[in-house]
Amino acid sequence: MRFTLLSLTTAVCAIAPLAPAHALDEVTVALAVPLAVHDGATYAAADELGFFKDENLDVKTIVFQGAGALLPQVAAKRVTFGYPTSEPVISSYFSGKDVLPLRYFYNGVPVNTMEFAVLADSSIKTIEDLKGKQIGVGALTWGTIPGGRAALRTAGLTPGKDVEYVAVGALASGFQALKTKRVDALNFNSSWNDMLEMSGTKIHRVAYPKVFGETAGNGFITHTDNFRDHPDLLVRFARAYTKGQIACQANPEYCVHAFWRANPQAKPSGNVDEARALADATTLLSRRLDRVLNHVDGQPRVPGQYDLKAIQQGIETMAKAGEYPSADVPIENIFSNELITQINDFDAEAVRQQARSAK
Repeated sequence: MRFTLLSLTTAVCAIAPLAPAHALDEVTVALAVPLAVHDGATYAAADELGFFKDENLDVKTIVFQGAGALLPQVAAKRVTFGYPTSEPVISSYFSGKDVLPLRYFYNGVPVNTMEFAVLADSSIKTIEDLKGKQIGVGALTWGTIPGGRAALRTAGLTPGKDVEYVAVGALASGFQALKTKRVDALNFNSSWNDMLEMSGTKIHRVAYPKVFGETAGNGFITHTDNFRDHPDLLVRFARAYTKGQIACQANPEYCVHAFWRANPQAKPSGNVDEARALADATTLLSRRLDRVLNHVDGQPRVPGQYDLKAIQQGIETMAKAGEYPSADVPIENIFSNELITQINDFDAEAVRQQARSAK
């Protein structure tokens, strides 16, 4: 049995609780790619379990075509937060123009989940084997592309000369491009590649060099004015979001159902074996949360915290690879841990207990 990709993805996830007696603070989160069950379930659980409402929040998400498209929306204050990768923001410090007035306040993906995926019967086994090949990405505006190029350069390849990036669309359209061999590899995240495998396509994964392992991935970013004037809003949102993640780690099956309830079009239909689809979706969610909330050795991370030393090392590697003109970047101005203690000031075990009893 193969579950349909539609059962795990949705273009836009809008979360709006029932109208309370008093007005909630409206928060809009700009995403670079559509939510799927592995990342969308957190929002759905935070809504259903009342975590957003407890923080007096009405949260909605909206999708833009890549980080390059969403960052101007955050900079212009058209949306409250963004959830982009960090490379475009760091690059803005080298543009010679005004630096984007943005700051990260929560590390959403503290481990690099990007990788190259090829068909299992492909001759490509290492990054070096990608020479002369085409690599598919969702869009050429994706903020993950600089990191991918740096990984290629670290292996001695020159993007644009030895390797070509091709826009193939996200998820199903990208998967189809690989299966029909329109491209030789995909540069997607590990959870998307999990989906591809679970849908019946056997693949081989080519990892980035280890130096990129702990660099900052997607995170919540906001205008510096919000950071200065409304830190409480940032704390309340991130606290509710963190509770959602912890709840989903404790009861992933419930969170999959919550995601399907929030996004009926994503629920399996037709001749799909719902039990198998639920099991696969639960696995996807659990794998993502394990990567995000735990270190490789299984020890828990501090949710949302940035490893500034690892980020600096990653920037230095990007500079050596030619993606950045230098490694001279004021990372403390870009990534902040100032609110992390407040964000994590809640009873995590109580959240787990609440989640375990949810259905």
